[in-house]
Formats: sequence, C-alpha cells, structure tokens
Amino acid sequence: MTSDTTATTSPAEGQASPGRPPRSRASRIRRGVAWTAAVLVLGAAGSGWWLYSHLNGNISSVDLDQAIGTDNRPPKVAGNAQNVLVLGSDSRAGANGELDHGDVSGARSDTAMLVHIPEGRARATAVSIPRDTLISRPECKDGDGKTVPPANRVMFNSVYSVAGPACVVKTVEQLSGIRVDHFVEVDFAGFKGLVDALGGVTVTLDQPMSGAKGGLKLDAGTHRLNGTDSLKFVRTRYGYGDGSDLGRIGLQQQFMLAMLSEIKKQDAFGNPARLYKLADAGTKSLTTDSDLASLTALSDFARSMRGVDPSTMETIMLPVAYDKVDPNRVVVAQEQASLLWEALRSDQKVPAAAKDSPAKGGSGKAPKAPKASPSPTP
Repeated sequence: MTSDTTATTSPAEGQASPGRPPRSRASRIRRGVAWTAAVLVLGAAGSGWWLYSHLNGNISSVDLDQAIGTDNRPPKVAGNAQNVLVLGSDSRAGANGELDHGDVSGARSDTAMLVHIPEGRARATAVSIPRDTLISRPECKDGDGKTVPPANRVMFNSVYSVAGPACVVKTVEQLSGIRVDHFVEVDFAGFKGLVDALGGVTVTLDQPMSGAKGGLKLDAGTHRLNGTDSLKFVRTRYGYGDGSDLGRIGLQQQFMLAMLSEIKKQDAFGNPARLYKLADAGTKSLTTDSDLASLTALSDFARSMRGVDPSTMETIMLPVAYDKVDPNRVVVAQEQASLLWEALRSDQKVPAAAKDSPAKGGSGKAPKAPKASPSPTP
C-alpha cells in the first residue's frame, strides 16, 4: 500500500505565505524603521520620566498650611502679586560639612530675603532681614509637631534652629503683616552646586576683600567665582567693609543679582541640557513649600519670572537700629519699616524714607551687580 506524502516547506525569505501578499524589501525596511522609532520613542519617554522623577525626588517640602494653620495669617492683599521668602541654611549636615568646618551644631537661616514680585511680574523687590535682628518669635510647631512657646528678644536667625522653616515664615508674617505665598530654602551644597553648574558667577568689588578669619581674599576689581569661592563670598563678614553682618548683606544682595543675571544671560530655558544641569544641581539641596515642591511647579514659577530684569531689581535692607541694651544686636526701626511693609502690602513703589536704615553697616547700600559679559559655556 502506498501513500502520497505532500512535503510542507516554509516560504523562502521574501516569498509570500499562503494567502498573504509578498513583502517587498522596502516594506521590510519601513517595518524595521517603525519598530526602531517605537523603541526610541518609548526609551526617550522612559528616560524623560526617570529624569523628571529624579529631579522631583531631590526636592524636600513643608506644608505651610498644616505647619502654620490657615487662621491668623495676613490676608493676600494685592491681586496676583507674589511674596517669596528665600532662606539660605548654614547647616553643617551631610555634604555641607565638607564646605564649612566650623564647630556649629544644628542649622540657622544664614540668609533671609523676602522677595516681592508685583502683579505683572516685570520687576521685583528683595528685602534682606539681618540675622542679628532681635525679634519676637510667635508660638510655633516644630518639625515633629511639638509646640515651641513664643519668646521675645531672640535673634532672627535662631528661629530656624529652634522651630524650623515654617516658624521662620510665621515670624516674617508677624513681623511684616505680609502673607508669604512661597518659601525656598537652599543649603551650602545646593548653593555651591548651582554656581558650578552655571560655570561660575562674575562679581565686581570696589575695594579689596582681605580674607580675614578664613574668608575669601580678593583684590578690587572683577572676578569670576566658582561655587566654593562664591560661598565664601556671600558669607564674608570680617574681611570687607566695616566687618558687620549688615555689611555682609550688601555682598549677598550683589551676588544674588549677579547670579540672576548669569541665569538670564545663559538662557537656560532655551537649552534643555543646560536646564537639566541647573535643575539637578539646584534641586539637590532644595526645600520649598508644598505648592512649589515639583519640577513642574518650579518650572512654571520660574518661567513666569522671566520678565523680571535683575538690573532693575530693587534690593533693600530691612531698616534697623542698634539695640540700646546690646550694641552687637539690632532691632527693627519701626517708623521706616512700617513704610516699607505698607508699600509691599499694597503693591506700591517703596518710598525713599523706607530705605533709610539708622544702622547702615558701612555705606548702607548694596554694591551693584556687574554688567553682563560673555561667559564660558558650562
């Protein structure tokens, strides 16, 4: 008995399967390109998500409404104006300890500026609060939720170490009668990293900086500072001017304007690679209020500020007078300060009388930021 056996073979490459039209070489190429493109798109999306999550994860936050409460806070008076409290923390924890070897425990608000951005956001005013100012601290909750009792005649920069950043916000609101919409805190490591990511910041001195007590030594003139030297620059006290904390505020204000000019000059928002580099450096040691605690929120806020020109930004020191009991401390000069706070609350121009601080700290005026000049690409 014989049987017929039908051999079954697979179609040769390039031949059509039964019932299917043949695939041309061009069709196979297009199919390969499509798969490759799909893989690249998905890979890019995955990388983008990783980068976004990475930067978001850098940011710490504090819920001001929960920490301070919503009652007994100043009302928001002026339309779409914004008030942002900027803190520079002098914590020696973690990477910060490598940048400052002082034997100091805990952390303090080494720098504090209330930045008022008027409606329209075409200009801004930054008010520096001297760290040695004696103030009344309100009752607060610390980071663990424990109640910290109120106290009188305490140094402003001690509020942070005793009760944390939310209490600093509450103290500034009590001091000024101004609602703080946001707060941003950067520590030593974050500040250094941001300056280095920019490729340095240019400052100009009208007199030498002596380098007293381990500070930075610079001749009069223009200098390009890296992150480490920039940190020394803004913390210099004894080696410049009259050696007071009030004199140091002028250096800090000058540097802030110079840094803002550098960011604007480099057009970070027009260069994704540079923007990521700055964002990664800037967010590593960043704490904000919960409303700003995402890359999207920070980016949107920064973009809304692009109309603010650092060259027209006004820098003011909170008017203070030397304390009659302790001449090493200052107190708020109420007459001048009242004019200042009222102008900001009502979104009006600050009158000259509000800038006349009885205790001036040298000249009483902040040095001007240097004019924009070409800088190396980071």
